[in-house]
Amino acid sequence: MFFKKFKKLVYLLLLSYFIIPINALAYSDRIIAGGENIGITLNSKGILIVGTYEVNNESPAEKAGLKNGDIIKSIDDKNVSNIEDMAKAINSTKSEEITIKYERKGQIKTTKLKLYKDENNVYKTGLFVKDSITGIGTLTFIDPETKKFGALGHEIQEQTTGKILEIKDGKIFESTVTGVVPSSNGNPGEKKAEYNDDKVKGIASENTTQGIFGDYTEEITNKKTYKVAKPEDIKEGKAKILTVLNNKEIKEYEIVITQINAKKQKNKNFIFEITDETLLEKTNGIIQGMSGSPIVKDDYIIGAVTHVVVNEPHKGYGIFITNMLEEAEN
Repeated sequence: MFFKKFKKLVYLLLLSYFIIPINALAYSDRIIAGGENIGITLNSKGILIVGTYEVNNESPAEKAGLKNGDIIKSIDDKNVSNIEDMAKAINSTKSEEITIKYERKGQIKTTKLKLYKDENNVYKTGLFVKDSITGIGTLTFIDPETKKFGALGHEIQEQTTGKILEIKDGKIFESTVTGVVPSSNGNPGEKKAEYNDDKVKGIASENTTQGIFGDYTEEITNKKTYKVAKPEDIKEGKAKILTVLNNKEIKEYEIVITQINAKKQKNKNFIFEITDETLLEKTNGIIQGMSGSPIVKDDYIIGAVTHVVVNEPHKGYGIFITNMLEEAEN
């Protein structure tokens, strides 16, 4: 009897080995390479203090102990998530000071902020605040199975504080390139673009050091897919980047991967050099807005453009596509 039970147990254990999937990762073996220019709007978690100013020759923010990078969570016990909420809470107060609950480096703190009224009976707080960021970049990939997307290959920072923006949500939307400002040594150029934020392409949910991620919402039929290259299979040599320099036209441009970084890094996994004469003539190298441009070789997607070497704009860094795909799963 024991032997029969033992045989059944062994059989079940063996069966369990066979039903474990070979690929435990959620992303697909083949994904769609992007390349199109996109507009990006990210909404912060709370209201971000990005600067201060004096009122009546004194700084209300300094007296309250508030600093750039602090995130306002509530005013007089009323939760606020955007600037409109903040204005309503301030305008409804009947006091000359408000109680602010804010977050700094993961810790929740509370302080009192003195209010001042100007000649037009408008409250002055001494704070410059922001609740969202809008910019442009390049879509890197869409996973046709999960409809997850990835873009940029690096984080979006709040420009004033230099800190990564903690987001509540966001969106990517249609964008058209209208012109290019070429790079020069020590001064990266940029794409000039127009937005159409009514034409939403996806809902963003993550802003990380590996890029912007979320759910793609447009139809994705009849789009070419590429095999996902593993880091160990990526070699030095010729490859191509996909990006837009005019209107919405995605074109391929030749590059050479010159170095694979041996150490595990988040978004600087290899170095490449632009060799395409057409691209160099138009941009003189990598420009702002090109971040996220997918890098492909034959039938494989290798990674994406992330950073420019500022003093040598024809050179740049790339991120492994697997690093972005793994982050998109989180």
